[in-house]
Amino acid sequence: MPIDYVSNYTAVIVAAGFGFGGIGFTFILSRLLAPSRPSLIKSIAYECGIIPTGKGNTKYNIRYYLFALFFLIFAVEVVFMFPWAVVFLALPVSAFVSMMVFLAILIFGLLYAWRKGVLQWR
Repeated sequence: MPIDYVSNYTAVIVAAGFGFGGIGFTFILSRLLAPSRPSLIKSIAYECGIIPTGKGNTKYNIRYYLFALFFLIFAVEVVFMFPWAVVFLALPVSAFVSMMVFLAILIFGLLYAWRKGVLQWR
């Protein structure tokens, strides 16, 4: 029994070695063959010919991130609902109940955010 484990792990270790070795070889080859001419102009933040002015860090309102996060949450919800809806008639009742629990949690989160005023654009 332990011999089977050793042979299985040997294949994994050899495959991982080839994978990491290939990645390392690619990095080394890229470093050797790629042209490199560093200069002060190339080291600025934007290499478009225009010298940047002002600060490089701009503060954004947290509402942008909150709206993006809500969009992401509901986009993922739709991704989970499409396959479920396609095979809905072939699923048992427990699948319907679990989807309703999933939707209830998301709707509760949306109502909570709405009640807290997160979705108000001021």
